[in-house]
Amino acid sequence: MSEKKLFLLDAMALIYRAYYALIRVPRVTSTGRNTNAQFGFTTTLIDLINKEKPSHLAVVFDTHAPTERHIDFAEYKANRQEAPEDIISSLSDIKRIVNGFSLPCMEKDGYEADDVIGALAHEAADLGYTVYMVTPDKDYGQLVRDNIFIYKPSYQGGGVEVLGPKEVCEKWNIKRVDQVVDILGLMGDAVDNIPGIPGVGEKTAAKLLAEYDTLENVLEHADKIKGALGEKVRNGRDLAIMSKKLATIITNVPVSFHEEDFRVKEWNREALNEIFTELEFKALGKRLLGDEYNVFDKAAAPVSMDLFGNPLPQKQQPVVAAAVVKETVVAEVIEELPTNVATIETTPHEYILVNSKAEIDALVQQLMLQKEIAFDTETTGTDANQADLVGFSFCWEKAKGYYVAVPTVKEEVIDILNHFKPLFDREDIVWVGQNIKYDLIMLKWYGFEIRGALYDTMLANYVFDPDGKRSMDALAVKYLGYEPVSIETLIGKKGKNQLNMRDVPVEQVAEYAAEDADITLQLKHAFEPLLDKESVRDVFEKVENKLVPVLVDIEYEGVGVDVKFLQDYSKQLEVEIREAEQNVYKHAGVNFNLGSPKQLGEVLFDLMKLDSGAKKTKTGQYATGEDVLAKLRNKHQIIDDILVYRELTKLKSTYIDALPQLINPRTGRVHTSFNQTVAVTGRLSSNNPNLQNIPIRTDRGREIRKAFIARAENWSLISADYSQIELRIVAAISGDESMIQAFVDGKDIHTATAAKVYSVAESDVTFEQRRNAKAVNFGIIYGQSAFGLAENLGISRSEAKSIIDNYFTQYPAIKKYMDGSIHFAKEHTYVQTLMGRKRWLRDIHSANQTVRGYAERNAINMPIQGTAADMIKLAMIDVHKELKKKNLRTRMILQVHDELVFDVPNEELDEVRDLVKKGMEGAMALPNHVPVNAETGSGSNWLEAH
Repeated sequence: MSEKKLFLLDAMALIYRAYYALIRVPRVTSTGRNTNAQFGFTTTLIDLINKEKPSHLAVVFDTHAPTERHIDFAEYKANRQEAPEDIISSLSDIKRIVNGFSLPCMEKDGYEADDVIGALAHEAADLGYTVYMVTPDKDYGQLVRDNIFIYKPSYQGGGVEVLGPKEVCEKWNIKRVDQVVDILGLMGDAVDNIPGIPGVGEKTAAKLLAEYDTLENVLEHADKIKGALGEKVRNGRDLAIMSKKLATIITNVPVSFHEEDFRVKEWNREALNEIFTELEFKALGKRLLGDEYNVFDKAAAPVSMDLFGNPLPQKQQPVVAAAVVKETVVAEVIEELPTNVATIETTPHEYILVNSKAEIDALVQQLMLQKEIAFDTETTGTDANQADLVGFSFCWEKAKGYYVAVPTVKEEVIDILNHFKPLFDREDIVWVGQNIKYDLIMLKWYGFEIRGALYDTMLANYVFDPDGKRSMDALAVKYLGYEPVSIETLIGKKGKNQLNMRDVPVEQVAEYAAEDADITLQLKHAFEPLLDKESVRDVFEKVENKLVPVLVDIEYEGVGVDVKFLQDYSKQLEVEIREAEQNVYKHAGVNFNLGSPKQLGEVLFDLMKLDSGAKKTKTGQYATGEDVLAKLRNKHQIIDDILVYRELTKLKSTYIDALPQLINPRTGRVHTSFNQTVAVTGRLSSNNPNLQNIPIRTDRGREIRKAFIARAENWSLISADYSQIELRIVAAISGDESMIQAFVDGKDIHTATAAKVYSVAESDVTFEQRRNAKAVNFGIIYGQSAFGLAENLGISRSEAKSIIDNYFTQYPAIKKYMDGSIHFAKEHTYVQTLMGRKRWLRDIHSANQTVRGYAERNAINMPIQGTAADMIKLAMIDVHKELKKKNLRTRMILQVHDELVFDVPNEELDEVRDLVKKGMEGAMALPNHVPVNAETGSGSNWLEAH
């Protein structure tokens, strides 16, 4: 193959793909700009250059000018949604990035990008180049030949796919690549609004071409085509001819391939530094431009002072985001990003290493005079339940901090901490920390607790900016104009050669640790006014901050695990896995790698032909996901066996075999870590292990709960679970009288809903009707459409639509709530829970229906799910307080969604059961007197208790 390799990138196709790949976890700069498209496109470009090593490359864009296709057919591409505003605003950045890589941006008014790529591809191929058209667009198949290929970059875990003539023909089931335009002329293209012949799909089009070779021959022999198809072809003659013309890529575009202009050469590092800095590509910039790259290093004249009292350079002009609200344009100035930041080298500071007993006593005396102290620990690892203390730091005035180093012997560490016990016992001190839960767990392992009030800066930021970045370094840059010392400068990058804080000279640790406490204190002062500005102080003070000591005790306590049960269950599953695997091979009539989606797809759809319309993924292999297989369950027993095999292998690897590895050697228990600042709705998440994902839908999955056991022979577990809490919240905030009454009467809400939707007596509701009503009850609050409900239940779309229509007829207030919540979001650009927790929805005004629809679904769901999150957090706080107040030995050990689990000595069972039920049901009173119900159970293991 030629060493001359030209890659031509279809810019808009790759930009759209990059943007939507990150839509659920958007990259947002400190100025509020969404950089999904810029970041994703840049990553694709870099990966392509590094892996494929092209000799020549160009990026081709569309223009806004109309093309001949638009003139021929006014509706061409007319059904496409408006491009998301974030994509439109990204284009100039992406062109600057391409130019920064010293590569050309190509475009031509009157022609589309695929026309320009087609012309350049043919010209370069004639000059001996091997050409790769980088695009996910199937229409490019018509351009492929022996030295021109389609190159589909990897996407969401799939590999790179390269399509030559053979692959294109196989994909379309045609003989020659020039038939691509014929098949598009017959079937049309919904994406580009090319009509084709109404009623003719891809398979029918391929069959017609197999018999008649070209579209023109199909039309010429239309009279010979029998039945309804012949009538469709005859009636659609003109549309077919026009559709083929619209689908044909023009290759005589007045553009030229200039070898030197397209050559991949040295980057313009200055230009890349500038645009990467603007877009805040910190890690990516360092990877490409080296450690000297600094995303905040831009020269400007000082005009103001920072929070350390140092002059700050000129800032960028603020970005103004305009939103149309009731025909009035409201401008909101988004947070400014300092274009230059202070560092420890440029900032006067006094960070003091405290060594001797006399120095410790003097420090304690000063600390005892304070009302507010920032506190931070340095340790040997990130798991607070296994790490050792290296030292701790204090700060109570900016730019001044103290660090106390401790020895390795635990008894000696305790001796030093004892000097600080009077300080820790003070209840009139506010302790400020960044993720202070970690520091409190560390102290607890040495036998010490802090009794004063807590103020976690990470949580403060979370409640007024739930979508933002949460690390102390990011917050310091954004709110203080200061970039702290990176921990990697002390211990190195992650990996087997990374050090821990014990390996670093104590003088360096002192500077780093005292700086952390200093920055944390100043973040607290920066965040205080923002809590009031956004009206979220109640959520911060009454919910998140008060939950910290509860989680400290839960994580420290851990949960008992029955290793023998897990070992036995693993062996049992191994037998069942082999049995399911052999059943699959028996049904298929061939052995293959059942763990390979590619081989499985070939067996199901090529060999067994279970679905003639089976869809393929972007990598060209058949889709075999659970949703695909679920639709085929009635076609062959092999599907059930495959699903059983998948369930069992996942259970075994993810939970059964993994849980014993996570047992803490100090305690013999599993200590999960709860995250308060991950879910924007306020829900807790957990990791190491992720107990929120313990399976509950199947008997085999639920069996895993048997592995979680009470701590001793005379102890039990109590499980307390809110009953249908999200639906009760829906009833409460919507005020729907029918649903409220069903809860007041203690009815099964799904049966009551089915009776109303199907107009039958509750006693006559069938299993299927209740199942459908349950799906609507839960699906409706997530914005589920008729299409989604039909897919979920395996019913027709018309039946699903009828169910939803009847649902809203019976529960009109719920529809009113949904519409009202969207209207509120459009007016205020946020929604909130009953406690006042907010979620900002910046895309609620997007002209792009997909982006706007995602924001609208969040507008409906967040107040419901967020209120449920607030409620169980309040319950945890109240129950924890009562357990301590009564000096009970019972310990709260788990929180999973709407459920709390307690480790209880048997003599406390009755008292704790009543205490927990009362605490959960009374944690938050719902509007409209909707009752809250918590159900409890007990047993020797979690499954029995649940």
